[in-house]
Amino acid sequence: MSIDVQKIREDFPILDQMVHDNPLVYLDNGATTQKPLAVIEALENYYRKDNSNVHRGAHVLSDRATIAFEEARKSVQTFLNSAHSEEIIWTRGTTESINIVAQSFGQAFIKKGDEIMVSAMEHHANIVPWQMLCERTGAKLSVIPVSDAGELDMTAFAAMLNPRVKMVSVVHVSNALGTVNPVAQIIKQAHAVGAKVLIDGAQAVAHFTVDVQALDADFYVFSGHKVFGPTGIGCLYGKKELLDSMPPVQGGGEMIERVSFAGSSYQGLPFKFEAGTPNICGAIGLGAALKYLMALDRSALSAYEDDLLSYAHERAAQCDGMRVIGTAKDKAGVLSFLIDGTHPADIGMLLDQQGIAVRTGHHCAMPIMDQLAIPGTARASFSIYNTRQDVDALFDGIEKVKMFLC
Repeated sequence: MSIDVQKIREDFPILDQMVHDNPLVYLDNGATTQKPLAVIEALENYYRKDNSNVHRGAHVLSDRATIAFEEARKSVQTFLNSAHSEEIIWTRGTTESINIVAQSFGQAFIKKGDEIMVSAMEHHANIVPWQMLCERTGAKLSVIPVSDAGELDMTAFAAMLNPRVKMVSVVHVSNALGTVNPVAQIIKQAHAVGAKVLIDGAQAVAHFTVDVQALDADFYVFSGHKVFGPTGIGCLYGKKELLDSMPPVQGGGEMIERVSFAGSSYQGLPFKFEAGTPNICGAIGLGAALKYLMALDRSALSAYEDDLLSYAHERAAQCDGMRVIGTAKDKAGVLSFLIDGTHPADIGMLLDQQGIAVRTGHHCAMPIMDQLAIPGTARASFSIYNTRQDVDALFDGIEKVKMFLC
């Protein structure tokens, strides 16, 4: 199956607009991706025709909503190739998913003297919940070193592993640097000392296929809005035997089996972790997004995006005064950069005046920015609907920024 990028662009109506009298060039996909018509129509259809609460209604609307809601869960199961649909827990996104694991797994299995390992390139969402757990339990947080090129020090990682390590939590693709980490190797080595592994896939799932069974991941998490779905919805995948052994984090409706003042019992998976009315529309929208993506040739899309990023790096190498931040050999989707004599915020503002949307700042990855002794970067992040013309527009815009500021 070949990739018709212009046809794909037509599926995303937001791209067809002018910003400051220039055609929109959207290069902020690492923050959120745009939504195809299939998702927009799924959201509209739910609210127009099926709006109802799920699972307990005794009427047609509830039946239809429940079927669509649970079919979306099965779409995530297919997307990640999990063994069971009940291994897919609906959450608000990657941040909540990690917090659930830190609180629930942490409560059950982490104690004083244990170790939790993260890497130096992590998003704050994969640092702070583990710090909070360490404060509660007396466990130790260990940090896997990262080179200035943005690559994990796998030799140091191997040396740091020991039987006290109970959890290794690392990003699949760095949102700040674009680094693709060798997560299969990390999982295998961590399992060898008895540790469990959580993979933050927020920046990975939109760029290439993820198979949680092949990886042997214990937990895998991602956010819907970074893979063409709505905001406020995400997924926690966990191995069934692990999720069964973990206590619920929130109490309330839906997650209970029976409630009395003498005590309560809880439902099984996945509902044990889904207290209250869920984001029904968000789940349905995410299911539509994943179906849209899975209908395309994902191998061809990945190759296309790799070529696009390679082209951006070629242009960067020819751009005087530009410094690329994150030069790992294996990257996906991200070109972070600085321009000599300019602040990233100024770069972003002046690019916006030309209709070019990028992200600026520390990208919720302050530790790696501190290591590199920089305040942040300007970040162009690419998706399936971006083109070489978008890359050219970015670098034409950068030249104008340099003329104005330098």
